[in-house]
Amino acid sequence: MSDSNAERNLVFIFRMLMAWTFIYAASHQAFVENFSIVGFLGHTKTFHDFFALFTAPAIAPVVSFMVAWGHLLIGLSLLFGLMVRVSTIFGIALLLTYWLAHMDWPFIENKNNFIVDYHIVYATVMAYLFVKHAGHVWGLDGWVEKLPFVQQHPALRPLVA
Repeated sequence: MSDSNAERNLVFIFRMLMAWTFIYAASHQAFVENFSIVGFLGHTKTFHDFFALFTAPAIAPVVSFMVAWGHLLIGLSLLFGLMVRVSTIFGIALLLTYWLAHMDWPFIENKNNFIVDYHIVYATVMAYLFVKHAGHVWGLDGWVEKLPFVQQHPALRPLVA
């Protein structure tokens, strides 16, 4: 992590922007009764056979729950700066999944996005937050890392390092 105030400010701003992005997505999913990913995944083009597996009646409710609450947990993690390195990995995986699901090769979502769209940009920002230990910039990761419990159990350190 850099000691530069400008870079710390940038890391914090990116963390808050990504937190808002995930929390806002969760507000449309986690708190809406009968939210389902079936409509979204049922209309994929490039990898339709793969994504159609997740729309099966036995699997769709579980995946819908994981997506809705995953958005919320990733957003809250970024907001509070707690376990950011873990949440960025899940965030990147989710964003890349959306990128693949929106794909109509070589266009993403519409003819204005050739190979790259906002999902790739967001995933890159999340990777930047991971590399910069963003939870240590005005977040709880730095504080939690110093707790005696975490110090006594080194296996927990990667969660907040």
